[in-house]
Amino acid sequence: MASCRVLRPLVAAVLFRVGAHSRPPWNAMSLLPSLCRGFSTNTLTAAARKFTDKHEWVLVEDGIGTVGISHFAQESLGDVVFCGLPEVGDKLHFDGEFGALESVKAASELYAPISGTVQEVNAALAENPALVNHSCYDEGWLIRMTVDDLSELDTLMDEQDYEKIYRH
Repeated sequence: MASCRVLRPLVAAVLFRVGAHSRPPWNAMSLLPSLCRGFSTNTLTAAARKFTDKHEWVLVEDGIGTVGISHFAQESLGDVVFCGLPEVGDKLHFDGEFGALESVKAASELYAPISGTVQEVNAALAENPALVNHSCYDEGWLIRMTVDDLSELDTLMDEQDYEKIYRH
């Protein structure tokens, strides 16, 4: 791992500078495997944003998926003036329609990137639907939902693949 290649000489240099060449009671180099494991990308991958080909995204953390639309989608829509979203408790099905966004240019249906139950609707969008345009990946999220089947995430694109297709 690249992080181990960086840490090993760093730990050795620090130990030498502080006089650890006189053999400390523990072997500091034995800590490297656990330090390197801490830099694993597995935890980052688990919380990576995934995209549909219909421009919705989902970010799953602790079994809850936050759903929104991509930068490409909000840019294509133009200024969002209304968000028609589901109610808490509504059951959504993978790729099923769950709402709509209306803008000054067009209206667009929303499709669930995963199956699950709506836990929260972004109430801020009722008063300020333009958050979808100004902060589509943060404050402009649409809903939060439980995740019924994590394997559905495997059918979605990661951010890099999505951007290759839909550059903005």
